[in-house]
Amino acid sequence: MKKLFVLLMLGLLLFVAACSSEGAASEGETDDSESNGTTANTDTAEESSEPQEKQVVTFWHSMGGAGQEALNAIVESYNNSQDKVQVNAEYQGSYDEALTKFNAVAGTDSAPTMIQTFEIGTMSMINSGNIVPIQEFVDADGYDMSGLEENIVNYYSLDGEFYSMPFNSSTPVMYYNKDAFEAAGLDPEAPPETFEEVEAAGRAIAEANPDMKGFALQAYGWLWEQLLANQGALLLNNDNGRTNTPTEIGWTEEEGKSIFQWVENMVNDETFANYGTNGDNMVAGFLAGDVAMFLQSSASSRDVIDNAPFEVGIAFLPHPEDKERSGVVIGGASLWMIDGKPEAEHEAAWDFMKYLQTPEIQGQWHVGTGYFAINPSAYDEQVVIDAYEEMPQLQVTVDQLQETQSSYATQGGLMDMIPQGRKIMETALETVYNGGEIDEAYDAAVEQFNAAIEQANAARGE
Repeated sequence: MKKLFVLLMLGLLLFVAACSSEGAASEGETDDSESNGTTANTDTAEESSEPQEKQVVTFWHSMGGAGQEALNAIVESYNNSQDKVQVNAEYQGSYDEALTKFNAVAGTDSAPTMIQTFEIGTMSMINSGNIVPIQEFVDADGYDMSGLEENIVNYYSLDGEFYSMPFNSSTPVMYYNKDAFEAAGLDPEAPPETFEEVEAAGRAIAEANPDMKGFALQAYGWLWEQLLANQGALLLNNDNGRTNTPTEIGWTEEEGKSIFQWVENMVNDETFANYGTNGDNMVAGFLAGDVAMFLQSSASSRDVIDNAPFEVGIAFLPHPEDKERSGVVIGGASLWMIDGKPEAEHEAAWDFMKYLQTPEIQGQWHVGTGYFAINPSAYDEQVVIDAYEEMPQLQVTVDQLQETQSSYATQGGLMDMIPQGRKIMETALETVYNGGEIDEAYDAAVEQFNAAIEQANAARGE
């Protein structure tokens, strides 16, 4: 009897164990590739119910100040909007500094997933061989780039292919002191449109207030390029480097010298405020009432308007009166996908890029910084409508962009030596600002610019 009892108890234990094992398998069932055909235990069941770890995306950027605050808020909103991707935004200093850091780690595990690079770094990034063109993601996803701002995507399209995703885009505009215009008997609602009208307004302002200069132009190669493009002039030959590699400058002597002559006229009139290459001092001088007009990026509009103790006007970029206004070239930066990363990491970064282009996010970005909305649908967002009612000047920057005539001139130049070319033109401008001869400064700049093009081509074996 005792023996029968032991056998019955043993059978009962085996039955219970079998049932427990079957239940554990049904609760903790995993992919065959993970379980290798073995039965899952209760520990595995507990682990599978926990949320999966997010895919990390390292994003290097160069946004400082208000731009960094706005970007951090957008990154945080993206990270909180879903549970699959964690974007880590890491400030790397200026565009030049960030590009130098990237070149030092490109091709290694220390490279970021994606990086923000300024527009004139486009050919350097392409030639580096360390990027994946976003066209691959656009094609695979069926993403429609035609819904984005035409004059922005035109810059980043080369031979019909997109290498990077537009992000923070701006153009130069003319800022002016409406109070100073009124005091000089000028119409504050009719700002100057041509070089000659700027000169005349400057004389009237200086006469009304001897302590105020009429106009300031930072010795900045980007602004010089924009004043060329607004005349329909090319920076580089071969259609600004868009149909073939440039071999020399693209502008004519008349087009190039017109900017130098414009400045010299105002220097001789004693209506020009010389801040050299220091843009911060120029803005500070404007806010302090030392100068009535200046050119600067539209991305500065929010800060200038918020901090001026007078009413600020914003106008289109001026042009010579004998030339029709052509428009402006996109400045700013775009986002690049870095090669050598796992597919999952690339897909996560692509998802974030698409998030940045949504109307809601672009509306917040535009209002918070003054940069354009890459997606024009953002201008219908209530946050933008409200901002335009409070600051109608912001809309002027968008109008100038959208009225720009699409051409090789306004698409902008493409070549890896453009940063060097800008420094050359800045030196030439400063020479004229300080009383140097136009012909000497211009001829030296052209010679150096062409030499830089030749050296860049030689370095690539072309």
